[in-house]
Amino acid sequence: MIQELRILDDETLFDKEVHYVIPRYQRAYAWEDKEIVQLIDDINDSVGDYYIGSLVVAKVKGREERYEVVDGQQRLTTLYLLLHYLVSHDGLVGEVGKTLSFDCRPNSNYTLEHLQDLLSDEKLLVGDEDRLEQSILNGLKAIDQKFMAGAIDVDAFVERLKMVILYRIEVPEHTDLNRYFEIMNTRGEQLEQHDILKAQLMGYLSNRKEQEFFSRVWSACSDMTGYVQMHFAKAEREEIFGGGWSYSPSDDWGDYKGCLDMGQRADKEFSIKGIVKPSFRVETADGVQEGDRIPIRFDSIIGFPYFLLHVLRVFLRVEDVSLSEGRGLGSLLDDKRLLADYNKVITCGQMGGKPIKENKASFAREFILFLLRSRFLFDQFVVKREYAGDDQEGVWSLKELCTSGAGYKKKAYYANTRLRYENEWEKTYAPRNKECLMIQSALRVSYTSPKVMHWITELLVWLFDDESELPELSDRAERIAAEAVAEGFFGKTLEEMGAYDLQEYKSENYAFGVRTPHIVFNYLDYLLWKEDKEKYKDFVFEFRNSVEHWYPQHPSDGTIEPWDGRDVFGNLCIISRSVNSKFSNLSPESKMKSYKKMVQKGSLKLRIMGDIIEGGTSETWRLSECAKHEEEMIRLLCRALKKAVEEE
Repeated sequence: MIQELRILDDETLFDKEVHYVIPRYQRAYAWEDKEIVQLIDDINDSVGDYYIGSLVVAKVKGREERYEVVDGQQRLTTLYLLLHYLVSHDGLVGEVGKTLSFDCRPNSNYTLEHLQDLLSDEKLLVGDEDRLEQSILNGLKAIDQKFMAGAIDVDAFVERLKMVILYRIEVPEHTDLNRYFEIMNTRGEQLEQHDILKAQLMGYLSNRKEQEFFSRVWSACSDMTGYVQMHFAKAEREEIFGGGWSYSPSDDWGDYKGCLDMGQRADKEFSIKGIVKPSFRVETADGVQEGDRIPIRFDSIIGFPYFLLHVLRVFLRVEDVSLSEGRGLGSLLDDKRLLADYNKVITCGQMGGKPIKENKASFAREFILFLLRSRFLFDQFVVKREYAGDDQEGVWSLKELCTSGAGYKKKAYYANTRLRYENEWEKTYAPRNKECLMIQSALRVSYTSPKVMHWITELLVWLFDDESELPELSDRAERIAAEAVAEGFFGKTLEEMGAYDLQEYKSENYAFGVRTPHIVFNYLDYLLWKEDKEKYKDFVFEFRNSVEHWYPQHPSDGTIEPWDGRDVFGNLCIISRSVNSKFSNLSPESKMKSYKKMVQKGSLKLRIMGDIIEGGTSETWRLSECAKHEEEMIRLLCRALKKAVEEE
């Protein structure tokens, strides 16, 4: 059973009838300054509903509303101290209920009972020092020092505290609590939000077979390495994805009767007899490359919590889910708000004109199949990192799972994802894979934080809506990049760029210097590559995260004149931070002479700038060549943006 608890509502978490006991097999309170300060900072920095962790409890038999705390006691005790501190400093009105105690720890209990006395200047527990628990006193001191430092507005902090959520998870009645605690303590981990979400959604299903199937699908999707098909046992894999392991999963719950009937047998991939054989090996690769036997493995560009955030947003749009007015999801993909976002949809969402909360079981069934279909599309059509053999660096990859052999000899191999129309020749459709891989890798390196990788959501929505138009996937990805450039650099919508007159362009209006969005450089590099694929066949998108002035901001040793116009787009390039440190404040000529090989392996705009300098000087660059180069690059960008509008 999972219950959402607010730390501070009309009353505090500890003012209710529930009593929490820290059992004897747990250690005493042990959080130090670092953990306490981090908890306070996390609350103070939070926005909206904020999940702070889980509290695993076991109901005490025969004692109504009394729970043993199995996991989460350090956080729970700190919250108890924090609420007492706020009451003593007039941040909260009233008292904190005495509903937390330690089993067989009299000093800890005595200290908790007299917290307000300890926090008061008027009442000192003279002569009782031996009855006080020093670790709890240290916790109070850490809280006081944090607030007395003056960086926290107490009233604002209390308002944020009202939005803090703790999930109480009750273990089954006959659980061996000592063993359970030992396992949790060995792991040294709190339950992740996606673990709690899984348990919550499974809890909406009353049928055991449905719960087991839900769990297997969730587990397969949560392993973001490789392809989702390979995370199912073979029998269930073929039931879901067909004999070739490549059919798109059905969206009809009734089509999964065979999986439901498999039950726990679907988890048994190996027999004990097979495992004990000397020849038994656990396969660490995901398969082999097409045409050879080199083992390869794949890594996703995002983790599972972020994938769940994308899938929820795709679900809202594809299934036409409406939310109550003012209850939309945030603009950022915030893994700390995973549970809050899902619960908002379940509580405030409507599908087919009916509230989701009125039939949560139906929502759980629909969503788990949608998650499976999303992961299937994601694996085939969103770029990954691929590692072949002993390669540790990897390459960008856009491949689909295929099979060879039959029966027990059937194996997976991976070939470039085919973005083709029916009956189309390979020589016609093959180039689309490379274009799609390049534009997606350009998007990936432009948006390094998973919080802003909205392009993945957009591609998944398009894949659900326009699956019959797969050959146009690269066009859709290009449009996403074009929209970002139009808005982030030109300050216009893409539609407005369709009517843009290049004569309006004034270099000084776009002299953003190092603030120029990275997508502008990477989209430009993509366009340059697309114009001459043969010339730039060695080019790959890398994490070049530093915008550099080709003509330096602060010329070294007075070798060249300072230039006030150095922030213009023509004078900028995107490079790795290691290259940036080498370039320093050297003149363009010196950069090219000293680091020619770096330039020639860098971004395509940088390569062009290097070629220009080889035929000129730093002075001619400043006086004329930079402006010519900028005009050429802007013309290319504008032409591409207009084309994107025309093709929509």
